[in-house]
Amino acid sequence: MKLLSRTDRSLIGQWLWTVDKGMLFLIGGLILYGLVLVAGASPSVALRIGLTENHFLIRHVIVLVPAIILMTIVSMLTPRNLWRLSTLIFLGGIFAMLLVPFIGMDIKGAQRWIHLFGFSLQPSEMVKPAFAVVAAWLMARQKERSDFAGDFYAAGLYAIFVALLLMQPDFGMTMVVTCIFAVQIFLAGLRFRYLVIVFLAGLGLLISAYYGFDHVQSRIDRFLNPEAGSTYQVDKSMESFRNGGVFGTGPGQGSVKLNLPDAHADFIFAVSGEELGFVLTIILAGLFLFILLRGFNHLMESEDMFSILACGGLLAMIGLQALVHMGSSLHLLPAKGMTLPFISYGGTSLLSIGFTFGAVLSLTRHKMRSGIVKNKRHKRIKSRP
Repeated sequence: MKLLSRTDRSLIGQWLWTVDKGMLFLIGGLILYGLVLVAGASPSVALRIGLTENHFLIRHVIVLVPAIILMTIVSMLTPRNLWRLSTLIFLGGIFAMLLVPFIGMDIKGAQRWIHLFGFSLQPSEMVKPAFAVVAAWLMARQKERSDFAGDFYAAGLYAIFVALLLMQPDFGMTMVVTCIFAVQIFLAGLRFRYLVIVFLAGLGLLISAYYGFDHVQSRIDRFLNPEAGSTYQVDKSMESFRNGGVFGTGPGQGSVKLNLPDAHADFIFAVSGEELGFVLTIILAGLFLFILLRGFNHLMESEDMFSILACGGLLAMIGLQALVHMGSSLHLLPAKGMTLPFISYGGTSLLSIGFTFGAVLSLTRHKMRSGIVKNKRHKRIKSRP
């Protein structure tokens, strides 16, 4: 078939031969894990709040399908078109974040969501990966043109984004965005003092959040000293891992999850520990590790500064989200409501991670060769004495 031929120059043909199929396989594994865990964790949560048993699973699938389509479409884009799309998403998301204080919904003491067509949308989730791509383009542009202050513009976008996040307030995402920007500064090879400035800014944000936001102070205090307050969710999470043992209770057979708030979202890793057991949960964590290693391996082979900075920032985002989610469930980090990419139930977060993985796949695609015969002939000619 022509579609499967290396000489096929159609959009789909080029995509099939250039996309990292190993990474696609790993992402597919995450999606399957997510479906199994949401199907097992969500019914108890739905029934507890008076909804139908499969309410969250159905909504998860409804959003997952467009998320996969979005990932596929974005993975077909050229780096330049990816930057253009990210710019539009960033500008649109920032505009939506400006509207949140006026038309947004207050959920659990935070105003981050906009209700639209029966779904709660969180604009900052889409801005997060878009910022990584836009900032990477600005910083890479300065490498090409010394008269272009790309680093300064990227820092300005970071400041605007962080200011809007702190207004919501969303300290967790603020730290994620700060880490993304720090990784990009490091990869860009900028002067060490810039990295120190970002580190000090992050430290300052942490201290300010501790004394300025009661919920942040409460979480940190309870992490450092469990006697300081209720640790019910973390205690139930740890009980889930103990109950699951090595091989787990089986999908949908967990009992601790029945009393675990947000078992389908913020603590779905604990449900994995109980129902899938230690072995399969380690494999789940391994999927994230292999995706990160495979992605950074591509960066080492790339010579395009934009691809290096954008993909590096996006991979840092994926890795940090997974680390914070797993660490919170295992009581290795203060509890933080952060979804596990493609595993947790979510609306905007699923679309955001679909865009993120699509961008990573786009930036790590192999370059098409001009032709097999031509390359072989070139090698033969080159080998002649």
